[in-house]
Amino acid sequence: MTLARPCTARRRLLARALRAGLAPPIALSAGALGTVSAQEPYPSKPVRIIVTFPPGGPSDIMARILAEKLSASLKQPFVVENRAGAGGNIGAAAVAGAAPDGYTVLSGIDTIFTVNPSLYKSMPFKLDDVTPLVLLGLSGLTVGVHPSVGVSTVKELVDKARREPLTFSSGSNGSPGHLAASLLADKTGAKITHVPYKGNTPAVTAVVAGEVQGGILATPGFLPHVQSGRVKALAVTSGTRSALTPDLPTVAEAGLPDLQVEVLYLTWVPAKTPAAIVTTLQAEIAAALKQPDVSERLRKLDITVLGESGPAVQSRIDRTRERYAATIKATGMKID
Repeated sequence: MTLARPCTARRRLLARALRAGLAPPIALSAGALGTVSAQEPYPSKPVRIIVTFPPGGPSDIMARILAEKLSASLKQPFVVENRAGAGGNIGAAAVAGAAPDGYTVLSGIDTIFTVNPSLYKSMPFKLDDVTPLVLLGLSGLTVGVHPSVGVSTVKELVDKARREPLTFSSGSNGSPGHLAASLLADKTGAKITHVPYKGNTPAVTAVVAGEVQGGILATPGFLPHVQSGRVKALAVTSGTRSALTPDLPTVAEAGLPDLQVEVLYLTWVPAKTPAAIVTTLQAEIAAALKQPDVSERLRKLDITVLGESGPAVQSRIDRTRERYAATIKATGMKID
């Protein structure tokens, strides 16, 4: 008697099981019957974008712009979730501990990974627990003071702060504003007391209300108050003048090149996220950044679009962390 080949026997057994309404009683190899089920396309459900600052600031607005564009292009909701606190560590820890499946994305600024490691005694995650997706762009800050301070230039500010202590707000401990205020004090001998707030918006409000005497904060938040005369802007910390305030000098032009601080806006995913998903997100984010309406909206946030990805992004973060580690050590910058 001729025996049926194993492949034929498995097919007959499967057919009998299906006719009986049963699950297949044996496991089938991919080679036996071809691919039984295809992997789900990405994304097949909503994606969270965790933002490390409260609503209303540049990081939050940028994340919401990206969420809008990615929802449209990838046909699934991208939902912004604000997890503020501890200089961005709380939001970053949530992403670092999330499943590496592409459904949790971190959107924030570089200081989480460039300042916090030197500022906090311990971090709630390891730096390599996340992988950079895209360096979205960069921006400078504006040195602004309440009109009652009575100064019109950075030099006048420094001279006054050498004579009497001034209070400066920032968006949080370890934020770019905190770093810049520490640099101002260290490089000039100015007496600056740092007052942290929960985000750029309340930090700006504190200057406007006179709760503090000044701050080195994101330009868009200051701009309407500068225009109304409720804040006096003195300089920007970027390497070039801001398109929003072209008449305002850079700190280098004002005689303080060591005060140059630029904020990097980035996205990350948990380490070990599949390469195919990383590539998809990088391509879609890069495409979103190239759209004219996105470029214009980011210009109004004083953000220069970059759209960079790959190993060079991590290298830039590492170099910036080394620079800021030296700054923090030299200035004695600490959590207030």
